[in-house]
Amino acid sequence: MKNSLFLVMLILSSAVFANEVEVVDVNIVAKSPGHYRVDVTLLHADTGWDHYADGWDILDQDKKLIATRVLHHPHVSEQPFTRSLYDVVIPGATKFVYIRGHDKVHGYGELKKIKLK
Repeated sequence: MKNSLFLVMLILSSAVFANEVEVVDVNIVAKSPGHYRVDVTLLHADTGWDHYADGWDILDQDKKLIATRVLHHPHVSEQPFTRSLYDVVIPGATKFVYIRGHDKVHGYGELKKIKLK
C-alpha cells in the first residue's frame, strides 16, 4: 500500500512539472560588435490557446532583462521549436547571459546560463 501511494504521488508530481516550458538549446551568434542573433529552442506541452509557451527572455549577468521574444500562438504539433531574436544588444563586458522561457499557465521556467564566446 505504501509503495502504491508513493508511486501515485511521484507520477502526479511529475505531471505538474511536465508542463513548464524548458529551454533545450540556445545559439548566440555575433553579427557585429555588441550585436547578436539569439536562437532559442523551447520544449513545452502546448495544448492550445489556453496553455502554450508564449515567449522567452534574455537576462544579463545581474538577471536584468535585456530582451524578450513574444510568441503569438501555440506550437502544439511542432515540439521542440526554435525561434530567433535579431539585433540583440549585449554589452561587451558581459561574459554570460541567462535565458528563460515563459508559458501562459506556469509563468517562467528555470534559468539557463549561456556563456558568450
